[in-house]
Amino acid sequence: MIIVLDNIRSLFNVGTVFRTADAVGAEKIYLCGITPEPIDRFGRIRPQLAKVSLGAEKTMPWEYSLSCIKVLNDLKKKGYKIFAVEQDKKSIPYFRLKLKKSDLEKVVLVFGNEVDGVSRNVLKKSDKILEIPMLGKKESLNVSVSFGIVVFGLRYGNIKK
Repeated sequence: MIIVLDNIRSLFNVGTVFRTADAVGAEKIYLCGITPEPIDRFGRIRPQLAKVSLGAEKTMPWEYSLSCIKVLNDLKKKGYKIFAVEQDKKSIPYFRLKLKKSDLEKVVLVFGNEVDGVSRNVLKKSDKILEIPMLGKKESLNVSVSFGIVVFGLRYGNIKK
């Protein structure tokens, strides 16, 4: 499973994703657009990110790219299925996605900006759009909470061996 963070703003959200991605055995994280890297331009660990990642930023493989579309195109060429997590007319509940355990090796999960979500261009590149059903009055969750729900749900939920 590969994770793509597209234009995530918060160092705390990115740090939480690193820690959670490590916990579910993700292969790699791609940081795209304005998503902050664990190391600043002077080569120093970003303390806000490190505070919540608890060292996962040192052990979880990651790569930065200005263009999320380029990353997704490259991964599609390698046979990955792209699943964006976003509320959309075409989205399905994440737990309805039918996968075999072996399919997770070729899955990319894309999470978007805290305010604007996953961009239209990225949604067009996606094989499926997944959402977390919302029953309350609020229409969304924090991106790092959404990330945790979906990755653990896919890793240990409705997966066939």
